[in-house]
Amino acid sequence: MISAEAETLLAFHGNQRRHVLGILEGLSEADLRRPVLPSGWNCLGLVRHLALDVERHWFRAVVAGERAVIDDLDRAGDSWQVGPEESAASILADYRRQIGAADAVIASTPLDAAPAWWPSRFGEWRMHTMREVMLHVITETACHAGHLDAARELLDGRRWLVLA
Repeated sequence: MISAEAETLLAFHGNQRRHVLGILEGLSEADLRRPVLPSGWNCLGLVRHLALDVERHWFRAVVAGERAVIDDLDRAGDSWQVGPEESAASILADYRRQIGAADAVIASTPLDAAPAWWPSRFGEWRMHTMREVMLHVITETACHAGHLDAARELLDGRRWLVLA
C-alpha cells in the first residue's frame, strides 16, 4: 500500500513527466533531433537521459537494486546520444516504459527505505532514503522540463501552458 505522502510525491513527479511529454507534442522527428544549444543536445537525447539516467537509474538501480540494470549501467554509452536508426516514437515509448517500471518500485518501497545499491562513482555524496531519491528525481525532471520549454520555444515558438 502506497502512503499518502508517497502518493503526493508521485503526483508531483507525474506532473513533471506529463510536462516533458506534453511540451514535445506536435514536434516533427527532425525538430526532436535538432540541436538547440551550443552543447549540441536535442530533445530526444534529453528524453533518453530522463528514461535511462533518471527513471531507470534512480528507481530500478539505486532504490530497487536490480542487478541487470546495475550491470547495464556500466555498459551503457552516452544516453544523451540518439542514433539515426532510433525513432522518436521508440525513445518516447521507452521513457513511458521506464516510468511504468519506476512507478512499480515507488509503489512497493517505503519512503524511509534505504537505497538497495549506491554507485561508488558518487564518492562521499549519498542519499539515505527513498524519500530523498524521490525529491531528487522530481527536481531533476522539473529542471529538464524547463530545458524542454526553452528548446520548444526556440524551435517553433510554442510555450507550455500559455493561454493565447
